Amino acid sequence: MGLQANFESLDETLAWKDDEMLECVSVVPEAPNTATFSFRAPSGAWFKYQPGQFLTLELPVPGGTVWRTYTISSSPSRPLSISVTVKAQADSIGTRWMLDNLRPGRMLKASGPAGLFTLPKRPNGKFLFISAGSGITPSLSMTQYLFDRGQSPDISFINCAKRPSEIIARRQLEGMAARVPGLKLNFVVEEDDPYQVWTGYRGQLNQIMLGLIAGDYLEREVYCCGPDPFMQAVRDMLNGLGFDMANYNQESFGAPVETAADAPEIDDVVPEETAAAEISFAASGVMAACTETDTVLAVAKASGLNIPSGCTFGICGTCKVKKTAGEVHMVHNGGISEEDVEAGYILACCSNPIGRVEVDI
Repeated sequence: MGLQANFESLDETLAWKDDEMLECVSVVPEAPNTATFSFRAPSGAWFKYQPGQFLTLELPVPGGTVWRTYTISSSPSRPLSISVTVKAQADSIGTRWMLDNLRPGRMLKASGPAGLFTLPKRPNGKFLFISAGSGITPSLSMTQYLFDRGQSPDISFINCAKRPSEIIARRQLEGMAARVPGLKLNFVVEEDDPYQVWTGYRGQLNQIMLGLIAGDYLEREVYCCGPDPFMQAVRDMLNGLGFDMANYNQESFGAPVETAADAPEIDDVVPEETAAAEISFAASGVMAACTETDTVLAVAKASGLNIPSGCTFGICGTCKVKKTAGEVHMVHNGGISEEDVEAGYILACCSNPIGRVEVDI
């Protein structure tokens, strides 16, 4: 309460305005093609913003100026400087220029801060931060802010990365977690680094991992940031687990939202118990009526057909069948490859028919 009150009562006339250029004061490597750039206001002005907001930088790249938007990775509880953590992709222009050319002493024009992806005004609840890659930056700002309030926050923190060496700000996060018992860190990687020991989660984040990491996820406010397919997968997981999506917040690191009108409409497919569906088991000549909340496996068994199955939770892959027509909503837990999905295969145990569906059984 004290930190929030003091922060809001700071003299507005001393706050940085974006008509003043920023001076780069430090560059800290974080991971391959990733660095944190910190800036100060030459006038000595302090920075006022909300954790999770973004800054737009004007970058003088060869061929003409470009404007790039980055989530602020520092915390407003430390208002004498402001930082962004950026990761260059293969086709990056502005971010690549920053990594190759931006050094302490260089001045940049910036606008902001802005954005709606922020914590509640009185952030005293239970939080679940889920991110992938450089989508970690708003979670990092929020976590640092909650840590700096001086009381142990209640945060379950999940970040997904390609490999351990690509986890951004890992030491910073571990330093905070070592001092407050309420911050629980969990990292999920797709693959190990050669000759390095990794004892954490591997693979793609799924419902089972989520339950193991944060068993009380139904009680938490979720903040999610990452590539659109990642956030779609997280929403599908939460919808499938009965999470109240009124407590879900997201922001794509590719397109931060400045006003509510700019926010893209989320229209996820959620199977409905009252919506009629139909499954044609083509090889058996059986047609079965059902609802969208029935699984292909359950309907097959009720129709006297046998689809081999094991876990019934999308893990083992035993119930993989070929879908030859129609659409299903499938939320699996790693039991099928992307290549098989693209080829038309589904896991019968976790696939819900949407309308009329035909499978090769």
